[in-house]
Amino acid sequence: MSRRSMAVAALSTVVEWYDFTLYLYLATVLSRVFYGGGAVAVGTTLAGFALAYLMRPLGAIAFGHIGDRYGRRRMMLLSMAVMTAAMLATALLPTRDQIGPAAGWLLLLLRCVMAFSVGGEYTGVVAYLLEGARPERRGLVTSTAAAASEVGGLLAAAVAALTVGAMGVATLDQWGWRIPFLIGAGLAAAVWLARSTMQESPEFERQAGQGSVPANPLRMSLAQHRTGILRGFAISALGSITYYVGITYVPAFLTETGGVGEAMALWLSTGAALVVVLVTPLVGLLTDRIGRRPVLLGLCGAAALLPAALFGMMASGGLALAVLGTMILAMLGGGVSAVGAVATAEQFPGEGRLTGLALGVTSATAIFGGLAPYVAHRLIAWTGSPLMPGLMIAVVALGLLPVLVRMNETRPG
Repeated sequence: MSRRSMAVAALSTVVEWYDFTLYLYLATVLSRVFYGGGAVAVGTTLAGFALAYLMRPLGAIAFGHIGDRYGRRRMMLLSMAVMTAAMLATALLPTRDQIGPAAGWLLLLLRCVMAFSVGGEYTGVVAYLLEGARPERRGLVTSTAAAASEVGGLLAAAVAALTVGAMGVATLDQWGWRIPFLIGAGLAAAVWLARSTMQESPEFERQAGQGSVPANPLRMSLAQHRTGILRGFAISALGSITYYVGITYVPAFLTETGGVGEAMALWLSTGAALVVVLVTPLVGLLTDRIGRRPVLLGLCGAAALLPAALFGMMASGGLALAVLGTMILAMLGGGVSAVGAVATAEQFPGEGRLTGLALGVTSATAIFGGLAPYVAHRLIAWTGSPLMPGLMIAVVALGLLPVLVRMNETRPG
C-alpha cells in the first residue's frame, strides 16, 4: 500500500478524536449552555455522553458490514461524511436560552449521530493500517492510529482551553462555544477529500480476487470468531477504562474535586494528550520486539495498582500533584491504547475483521468508555471519595487479567 494512503488513514483519526472528545473537554460549558448549569447539569451532560456512546456498537456493526462486504475505503468515506454533517449541525444548534429544554435533546440527538459514525471510524482505520503494514512493523504502524487520535484529543483540549481562556463566561456561553465545533466540521470535510484519493486495502483486494468476501460478515463472525470477539472485548475494556476515566474524565474531576479552574484543567489535559502521543509509538515498537501479550500483562498490572493512589493525590490539592497524577495516568492509558490497537485487530483473519472488531472492541468501549465518566461522577457524589475513579480502573483490570493471561501471542514470527 502506498505511504500516502497509509498516512491519510493514520492522520484522519486526528479529526475523528478531535470531534468526539471535544464534547467532554467542554462538558462544563455545555452543561451551562444546554442544561442550565450546576452540578446536576454537569451530570446530565456526562449522562448524555454515556447514552450517545451506546450508539457506537451499532455504528460499528453497520459500518463494519460495509467495510467487510464492500471495502474499507468506501466505509471510511461514508463514516467521515456523516461525522462532518453532525459536527456542523452541532455548531449551529440553538441554545437553552433560545428554545428551552429542546436544545438539550437536540444536542443529545447529534451526539448519537456522531457516536454512530465514530463507531466505524477507529476500527476501520486500525484494520486498514494493519493490512497495509509489513508484518514485522504491525505494532508500530497500527499504533499510529492511537497516536494520531490522541493528537486529535490534544487539539481538542488545546482549542477548548484557548476558547475558554480567551473570553469571559458570558461571551463563551452566548456564542464562543461554537468555535471549536466549527473548526471540527472544517477539519472533517478536509479529511473526507483526502480519503477520496486513498487506495483500497490489499487484504480486501485479495478477498475480492479469491472470491472469499463474506456475504454475511455478522453471521460469519458470530459463528467462527467468538474467541477473538471475547479477547477483543477484554483488551478494549482495559483500554477504554484507562483512557476515558484516566484521561478524558480528569478535567471534570479536577474542576469539581481538585480545586483546579476550568482553563487550567484543560491545559493539563493538553499536556496529558502530548504525553500519550509520545508514549504510543514507543509502546507499539516494543510490542514488535517482545510481543503483544507481555506488554498487555504489564500494563494491566499497573492499572490495578496505580490509579486509586493517583486520583487521591490529585484530589489532595496543589497544582504539582495534579500535574504528576495527570501525566502518569496519561502514560498508562496511552500504553494500553497502543498495544490494544494491534492486539485486537490480530484476533481476526481478514474476512470479517471489521465486524469482529465491532462486536468485541466497540461493545466494550460503549460500556467501559462511554458510561465510565458518568459512573465515576455518580460514585464520587454517592460516596464522597475521590478514590472511586481509580478503584473503578483497578476492579476492571483485575477482572480482565485472567483473560489476558490465557491469550495467545499474535505477533508474527
